[in-house]
This record gives sequence, structure tokens and C-alpha cells, in this order.
Amino acid sequence: MNTPPIFTEDTIVFGCLMLALGFVFYTSSSSKPFWIKFYKYIPALLMAYMLPGALTTFGIIAPKWITTDTTGVMVEHHSQIYYMASRFLLPAALVLMTLSIDLKAIFNLGPKALIMFLTGTVGVIIGGPIAILLTSIVSPETVGGVGPDAVWRGLATLAGSWIGGGANQAAMLEIYGYNTDNYAGMVIVDIVVANIWMAILLLGIGKSDKIDNWLKADNSAIEVLKERVSTYADKISRNPTLSDYMIILGLAFTAVGLAHFGANVVSDFLKNNFDVIRDKTSAMSSFGSQFFWMITIATVMGIVLSFTKFKSYEGAGASKIGSIFIYILVASIGMKMDLTTISENPGLIVVGLIWMAIHVSLLFLVAKIIRAPYFFLAVGSKANIGGAASAPVVAAAFHPSLATVGVLLAVFGYVVGTYGAMLCAELMKIAAMS
Repeated sequence: MNTPPIFTEDTIVFGCLMLALGFVFYTSSSSKPFWIKFYKYIPALLMAYMLPGALTTFGIIAPKWITTDTTGVMVEHHSQIYYMASRFLLPAALVLMTLSIDLKAIFNLGPKALIMFLTGTVGVIIGGPIAILLTSIVSPETVGGVGPDAVWRGLATLAGSWIGGGANQAAMLEIYGYNTDNYAGMVIVDIVVANIWMAILLLGIGKSDKIDNWLKADNSAIEVLKERVSTYADKISRNPTLSDYMIILGLAFTAVGLAHFGANVVSDFLKNNFDVIRDKTSAMSSFGSQFFWMITIATVMGIVLSFTKFKSYEGAGASKIGSIFIYILVASIGMKMDLTTISENPGLIVVGLIWMAIHVSLLFLVAKIIRAPYFFLAVGSKANIGGAASAPVVAAAFHPSLATVGVLLAVFGYVVGTYGAMLCAELMKIAAMS
């Protein structure tokens, strides 16, 4: 958004997001026939994602906007809501949702989760060059360009984002030297296409049983895990006190502080001692990402706590508080979805949609062949396309105990992100030149 929204102060923007979430939960728990029927088809999580997007689309709030100062210089402003949610609330949610995890049951889920993740990665790698080839038949100028302006170089940054995350995307920008003046167009494609797929995925969660029947999937291991966690929660369930809530929040945000501290130490150590990680053009540069280590450390701390007496705080609602944090993160992600940006670069948006369609089609094909549940398909996709910020959100939508699966797969995404994106970029280069 180039023009300032109605509300620019984050205190007010946060209030708007909480109003939207309050509305979703009030209506989804309503006994009125209209809302019962409405939420039968539209999951509450999808509404929590779409309403902030509508607020952005109508110019009420915005993730970023541009103003002109008194000297005529253009100044870009950014809302810090997403940063707050992803850096403070996401790691806290991961700790609280992992608190009651049954690690053995997670491993008993079998190899299908990893297979679907790798399928998603392959879908992104081959989807890029195929999208370029198909688009070049109708509109060669859309995927043309030479030198730093070559579109395939820009799409390489998209591959980095869609296999790994922001660190991998930045690495691809450095490696292939795409013209930064045109980079904003690629960011728009990333946001628009990824958010459309996110909305469709969330819609599918409400119909996951029907999709599983169509896939002839065996989701017994997932159900066993959910049942074991729910049974344990019921066994230790108690009426929470103020002390319980304060201890839960103390555990969560102490872990967040330690995760950030550890991430800074590890990231700085690796960058200072290993040239291959310090070099932004290196495939290993994503290991220098503080966000990567913050998520990893927070998850490990949650797993460690699950072997202690603190695990009993699940009975006081630890995962419910974690779910609150996740919903706030979902709302902050939804705020990035400004539907008016679709018209800014329609040609590249079409390329992105073709690319995503190939990724999705391959996922459904393999899921059908190996009879993988929709849960593995959805989380395997988001571990690629959304990374550590989105994969646990989608996993937790099925059940809070499954959030760890999303994190573990997203970590794989960071690891293979730059390598996969480089392979995709070279294939797109060949496709663009053919």
C-alpha cells in the first residue's frame, strides 16, 4: 500500500486485529443457526486470517505504507505487529504447545510427513521453469529481460522464499544479482500467491475428513497422537489459578528470552568463524539466520520441558494460551494480504499462480499414491511455502499437539532452501533462454 491507511499507530492496529479475532470467536461459538451453518463450511482460523486482510484491502490498516516528508523525500513505514507476533508470540506458542508433546508418538507418525515435505520442495523446483515455459508461449515479455533485469533472476528469490524462508530469499537475491529496483514486484507475487494458497489450505482443514476419504489416507497415527495428548490433558486438567497462568507465561517468555539470546550467540559465532555462513551468496548462509536459531532453540526448550514436571501445566491450559498467540500471529499474517496489489503486476501474478498450481498438483498426486493424510499434505506444503512462521500454524489448526511437526519440517526447509532454490534458478534460466 502506497498511501497511508486510516490507522497507522500499531497500538490501534493491534486493537483492530484483536477486535477481528474477538468477532470470529464470538460468532463461531454462537448458537444462532446462521453462524452454526457459516462455520460449518468456513473454519474460524480462515476467518481470523481473512478479516485482517479485508481491513488492509479497504485501507483501514496496512503492513507498510509510504509518505513524503517536508523535503519531498519518500519515506517507507512498516507496522511492527508481525515482527512482534513472529519474534515474541510464535516462540512462546511453540514452547507451550510442545510442553505436552509425546516425542515417541511424533516419530511414530512415520515417513509420510517427510515424503510430502520433499514432494512440496520438488514441486517448487520444477514448478518455476514449467511456469516460465508455459507463460512464454502466451506472453514472452512477462518472463523475459536480460542481465540484472532478467525475470528468472527475480523468480529465483521467490524459489528461495518458497522452499526455505526469508534468509534463503535474501541469499538468492545476492547470488543472482536481481535488480533491486524491480524486487518489490517479486515480493508482491510472493505475498499474494502464498496468501491465496494459505486461505485455500485453511478452508480445506474444515473438510479434511472428506479429503482424507478421497485420498484413501490412513491417519490412524495422527489420531493416536491427538488422543494420547487429549487423554493426558484430561487426566491432569484442573481449574487454573492466577499462579498457574503466571508460571505458564513465565516459562514461555523466559524461554523466548533465552531463545533470542541463544540465537544471537550462535548466529554471531557461526558468522564470525565460518566464511561459508558469513557469505550471503553461500548455500549455507541460512544457518546464520537468527530467526532460524530462535525457532529451533524455542522448540528444543519446549521438548526438554516436556520431560519435566512442568508438563503438568498442560492441565492448566498451556496449549490454549499457545493457541491464543498463534491466532494473533495468524491475524498479523493476514494483515499482509492486500487484494488490491494483484492488479499491480498481473503477468507475474499469473506466473506465480501457475507455479503454485504445479506445486499443489504434485502434492495431491503423491498424497494419493502413498495415501498420505491431508494433514501431511498441508503441513508439508507450508513448511516449504510459509516456513517456520506458517507451518506450525497450519499444523496446530489440526490439533495443538501437532505444531511441533510443522516446526521440524520447516527446519528442513531452511536447510535445503538455498540448494533447492539454486537448482530451480538454473532450470528457470534454461527455460527462459529456450
